[in-house]
Amino acid sequence: MDIKNFLLVVWILIGSSAFAQEPEGQHKIKNNPIIEGWYADPEGVVFGATYWVYPTVSDNYDKQLHLDAFSSKDLVNWEKHERILDTTKIKWLRQALWAPSIIEKDSRYFLFFGANDIQRPGRNSYDPKNDINHFGGIGIAVADNPEGPFNDYLSKPLISEFYNDAQPIDQFVFRDTDDTYYFFYGGWSHCNLGVLNKDFTGFVTWEDGNLFKEITPEGYVEGPFMFLRKGIYYFMWSEGNWTNGSYKVAYSMADKATGPYKRVGTILESKEGDIATGAGHHSVVNRPGTDEWILVYHRRPIPNEDRDHRVTCMDMMEFNSDGTIKPVKMTFEGVTNN
Repeated sequence: MDIKNFLLVVWILIGSSAFAQEPEGQHKIKNNPIIEGWYADPEGVVFGATYWVYPTVSDNYDKQLHLDAFSSKDLVNWEKHERILDTTKIKWLRQALWAPSIIEKDSRYFLFFGANDIQRPGRNSYDPKNDINHFGGIGIAVADNPEGPFNDYLSKPLISEFYNDAQPIDQFVFRDTDDTYYFFYGGWSHCNLGVLNKDFTGFVTWEDGNLFKEITPEGYVEGPFMFLRKGIYYFMWSEGNWTNGSYKVAYSMADKATGPYKRVGTILESKEGDIATGAGHHSVVNRPGTDEWILVYHRRPIPNEDRDHRVTCMDMMEFNSDGTIKPVKMTFEGVTNN
């Protein structure tokens, strides 16, 4: 045997041995990220027999000018619905379309979103000469189907002012068991709660005459979300800085949608040795007819060299016997269609 053939045999034997000793599970199917491309702030929801995810297109603010949606029957195979909303439909939108939230009411689909990243006097980034910085806020688009096309519902923002110093972004609509539609929103470490009126054109005032009450729990930064399980209302939010690895998800538990909300703990955060960093701005999906719950969130793959390189993922969320939530582990395997 000449030297070339000898080396070839050695290489094959070494390769076969390494493969045989590969850790069990190395070739498992990888469902995370669930979709290709840079997407963040995902809201997961179930309409009928179909799962939907509505994320932010993660890019520079001046390029963040449309929304895509994704649908699936099994949480594994996803269909992309491109440009369900963009600047051709929202005339007052000029930059930073983000953090969509959707709900069905009266056979119509209302898509809430933040736009223009508005600021206010006293903030370092406020520029009175820049129209973008003092017009915008939270808007609504509406469609007859979950995939759109969506059109501007009000032709103006639903909220364009600052209440309780909460930046009007990161909204979530929660339908309670009595058909009250609670509206959670707020950035800059302040969270407000309102009640939408019947046609979603404004808000019902609280007993004190105000449109919103501040309900900010300890550690809150942005990204509010709520779900109901076994009579417990879980109010959740993101902490840390969305631009780096400090981002994480915390939660509280209450016996009614209006709180009070006392921080219980953190359920999603990146630690040394994890497969990704900066996990947050999440939502929760329940498999219909089961007690299986899924955390839908974004994270930053390793290595990461860009602020806007975020991907959308899903992992299972489990509970302790007392109803508290177990820490969620980030995986590449994600959720299966069992």
